[in-house]
Amino acid sequence: MSLSNKNFYITTTIPYVNADPHIGFALELVQADIIARAQELWGREVFFTTGTDEHGQKVAEAAKKEGKDTQAYVDEYAEKFKTLKDKLGLHPSIHFVRTTDPVHIEAAQKMWKLCEKDIYKKKYKGLYCVGDEAFVKETDLVDGKCPNHPNMELQEIEEENYFFNLGNYKAKVREYLEKDKRVIPEWRRNEALIALAGMEDVSISREAKRLSWGVPVPGDDEQVMYVWFEALTNYISTLGWPNDPEGNFKKFWEEGETLQVAGKDQVKFQSIIWQAMLFSAGIKNTDTVMYHGFINSGGQKMSKSLGNVIHPDALLAEYGIDAVRYYLLRHISPFDDSDMTAESFHEAYEANLVNGLGNLVSRVLTMADNYDMSTLEPVIHEPVKIPAFEFLKKFEFKRYMDNIWEKIQTTDKKIQEKEPYKVYKTDKEEAIRIVSDLCVDLSIIAYLLKPVMPHTSEVIFDLLRNPPKKPEPLFPRLNA
Repeated sequence: MSLSNKNFYITTTIPYVNADPHIGFALELVQADIIARAQELWGREVFFTTGTDEHGQKVAEAAKKEGKDTQAYVDEYAEKFKTLKDKLGLHPSIHFVRTTDPVHIEAAQKMWKLCEKDIYKKKYKGLYCVGDEAFVKETDLVDGKCPNHPNMELQEIEEENYFFNLGNYKAKVREYLEKDKRVIPEWRRNEALIALAGMEDVSISREAKRLSWGVPVPGDDEQVMYVWFEALTNYISTLGWPNDPEGNFKKFWEEGETLQVAGKDQVKFQSIIWQAMLFSAGIKNTDTVMYHGFINSGGQKMSKSLGNVIHPDALLAEYGIDAVRYYLLRHISPFDDSDMTAESFHEAYEANLVNGLGNLVSRVLTMADNYDMSTLEPVIHEPVKIPAFEFLKKFEFKRYMDNIWEKIQTTDKKIQEKEPYKVYKTDKEEAIRIVSDLCVDLSIIAYLLKPVMPHTSEVIFDLLRNPPKKPEPLFPRLNA
């Protein structure tokens, strides 16, 4: 990742509002938030955005099942996703886009018109998965089921739809994908190239008589846009495209560096269909898409029927924001699937936050308080002098966190070896010098924590300010 461009744009995917936010989306939000905060530390102006995908059959059916008006239903769920901003300690300037917003609907219809030269209408018959909001080829079925939603019955549908001529852009998308850093990690790029070779033209509309909850196709009220074609436009509608009243689209998309964060199941949509749409519309392509893996529990995919679903709200209520951020960054792989249980979370909390970071801060600042070190000034290190930031530039969050905890262990070892509490009895000046050095180490740790655990970072800096103060426990001990 180059820092030569001063403007940086980052977005998550936008989840359907047919269920409460899950831990997998919390992971995506936290990953994106850390990248956004790090970019600001490096002196860049950042536009950070997320939102909600509110059209489509899944949403309409979920509203009907709950006996609610569809608009009222999506309003309610959009608000639940909006609350994640504060619950997860996301950057306060984060933008939130809803696909039912008039500005987005206008943008989606504009995108359709720009792509119209590559759009045609034909009758189609196939198996439809409501979970994916997509037709599924028989060659992709596993035991006659959609591989992504094996518990859902496929629907056989025959209707006349509009199609996007993906074939017109396969060569361009392939050339795009073959450029360095378009897809991270590298093996997802290979997945994209393999998927591209086998993909056909994409159905991009549905009959309004079957599905009315969607954006009308321009010039054809009998069809609504396929939710994926419409929703993908959010990545630029959030910037004010196409009218661009505040100049954000020009500043951050056209002239800035763009990064999209998404789950591994999004490769076909984010790195193929969306890029082909941009080619067709004559709009700059995304610079980079970073894909994360899934979170499983107890070796199995999380599901309500298995009773192994972990809800972020419960963890946040019991352990706090920074504990959840810590676990998602250090104990969940940035790219591969990872396993998570309530027990593993608690063990990590006790070992690394209560007994690790929390205990170190308490030991050092208790000595500083007892030794009346009123002249201590915390050291604020410039980001260019922090080698560990190279891990963040590569989205290697776990290695970055491991680096911080190595510094914590090194500082703790320094206390054990130099024993300032014993030295103080015979040489107060030397003990104060040792503890001053330990406070400098804490300052470095606090700076490293700024993008990943911002509240904890600020608390440590506040405790270090004149005069240093004996702290309350940063992470209280809890019962398992």
